[in-house]
Amino acid sequence: MLLSRHLGSDPQSAALKAQRAADALLLQIRACSGSNQKALPISASIGIALFHQSTQESAQSVHQAELAMYEAKRQGGNTSRFFDTSMQAAMVERTRLEADLYHALERGELVLHYQAQVNETGDPIGVESLLRWQHAERGMISPGVFIPLAEESGLIIPIGHWVLETACRQLAEWRHRPELQTLTLSVNVSPAQFNQPGFVDEVCQLLNESGADPTRLLLEVTEGLFLHDPKATRLVMERLNSLGVQFSLDDFGTGYSSLGYLKGLPLDELKIDQSFVRDLLESPADAAIVMTIIALAEKLNLSVIAEGVETVEQRDWLMAHGCRRFQGYLFARPQPIESALMTERHA
Repeated sequence: MLLSRHLGSDPQSAALKAQRAADALLLQIRACSGSNQKALPISASIGIALFHQSTQESAQSVHQAELAMYEAKRQGGNTSRFFDTSMQAAMVERTRLEADLYHALERGELVLHYQAQVNETGDPIGVESLLRWQHAERGMISPGVFIPLAEESGLIIPIGHWVLETACRQLAEWRHRPELQTLTLSVNVSPAQFNQPGFVDEVCQLLNESGADPTRLLLEVTEGLFLHDPKATRLVMERLNSLGVQFSLDDFGTGYSSLGYLKGLPLDELKIDQSFVRDLLESPADAAIVMTIIALAEKLNLSVIAEGVETVEQRDWLMAHGCRRFQGYLFARPQPIESALMTERHA
């Protein structure tokens, strides 16, 4: 946070000086991050509040700078933001939404929708479980709004447990339906949930209590997971993999840009992020990235699946370049379980 006072009587001049100070600090942090090839990437978010000491309490100024800092973080970090009054209203709204999210589980407002995954012939191979929030008053709230809120507030831990528990019960039901027994069920796991000391025991308990087949459970993790403690992460994955649980690396290529962590990890699948699939027909860069991911997966003996496939042309291009698994609106939208299974049967 950057609190600026005694920068002159001209507000514009004061703001300019504060911005220069913030830019200089960000530049120094980036330089430190890039000076050591073994260092983890470092980012900074700076909030700036301008005030006159004679008219404003210091505690209020600190609060305003914090709000500006959170806005900088929300916009991706590595930047700075000045406080403005709209941020106060946004914080009030965020606080209300967080309180509602806290009670969403007990109120039955959180539900899982499922999106089909298919192979090159269109046959179903699995589904991905996707969390949805049907708010009693606000209607359907976008995951892009409440998932970051859950992660920042720590609510992602109990919510993630509920998602995993629900998915295991779903898998257990499929064991009694021959047409569904071979499907995998993908569950997204946040780094915060994965790094809980008892995560392995939690998964084992849910599998045992539900009677779900662990070989049909596929946990989707992101690259950010390997920044915290790569060795501990690998041990957790190995323990679960020994039970038959599979792992997919989600959003591959969008996070920490090092391939070193792939070596030795018990991964089963790489997932091509939809941001690369979206424009691969028009963007040579995206096409090159997708081809590289497909080739890498083949060399590492991993399956590869492309998400966000929306057109026949995208699917055909992916098939021509060696991708054999797909997920996206071309095949099915996320739906309640019975609708998703109906789509699977008619895929």
